[in-house]
Amino acid sequence: MQNRQSSTQLAPRSEEGWRGYWYRVMYFHDARDEKLFDLVLIGFILLSVLITVLDSVQSVHARAHGALYVLEWIFTLAFTVEYVLRLSVVQNPWRYARSFFGIIDLLSFLPAYLELLFLGSGHLTVIRTFRVLRIFRILKLMEYTSASNQMLDALSRAKNKIFVFVLSVLTLTTIFGSIMYLVEGPQNGFTSIPRGIYWAIVTMATVGFGDITPKTALGQIITSGIIIVGYGIIAVPTGIYSAELINSYRNQRRLEEHREALAEDHTSCVRCGLVGHTADARYCRRCGEALPRVSAAEPPKAVCPDSSDRVDRAPV
Repeated sequence: MQNRQSSTQLAPRSEEGWRGYWYRVMYFHDARDEKLFDLVLIGFILLSVLITVLDSVQSVHARAHGALYVLEWIFTLAFTVEYVLRLSVVQNPWRYARSFFGIIDLLSFLPAYLELLFLGSGHLTVIRTFRVLRIFRILKLMEYTSASNQMLDALSRAKNKIFVFVLSVLTLTTIFGSIMYLVEGPQNGFTSIPRGIYWAIVTMATVGFGDITPKTALGQIITSGIIIVGYGIIAVPTGIYSAELINSYRNQRRLEEHREALAEDHTSCVRCGLVGHTADARYCRRCGEALPRVSAAEPPKAVCPDSSDRVDRAPV
């Protein structure tokens, strides 16, 4: 268990007994029983989301409500047991409960119990909301997709840049919305500054619903400028996220290569002590020192004497 990579940074409460077994099965994905658990859980997630979607169709709900209700509670109980097990096998349950996947696991079964709690109270809108919240179970699939970790890591490292970008967009839309409120006025649909900001956001996003359109020549000129600015702005977050995603992929590759090197060769550098060189490495990748196997196999090269040390050099 120590030589493999877990899907969580939480330490196990115990590496022996049933806690150690279920920690390995739920947080590792290499062995046969671990892969089987992942496949069964993925199937449960997909089926539960499909049932939630079908239950929203009135004709299907009228004909098969009983069967869908029974299946829904089977999945709810299964997700409840899974959540309790995940809390039981980690050393810090509260930390897992506050994590992203811990919250998603809680949302996967909590709406069913809330619906049961509020049943018969007349709050049909609240019950309908709880049913729709079950669709968040699809987010549990992110835990079983290796690429999702790289995507989340890229978003985490680019969050400051994205925040600055969003703040800049909100500033521009506020300015343009206020200008259009002054230029067009209520008679052309710009009844308030918030409505002008809404129009600026829709226009800058190049969607253009058409529910509000400028009528004056000056307003149309401003709109043309906003659309051009919007085309340039759309490419900014894409470039930021793509760059961070590439860096995350490179870091992941370096980490995998380092693990492979550790598995292949444990030769350490005599100067800096670095361990983890590839099997065909001849020199240390940190300080450039020749590795011990190279020093022992190859005799030192003869050094050509410098011309300044020759006795027969020409006099000045």
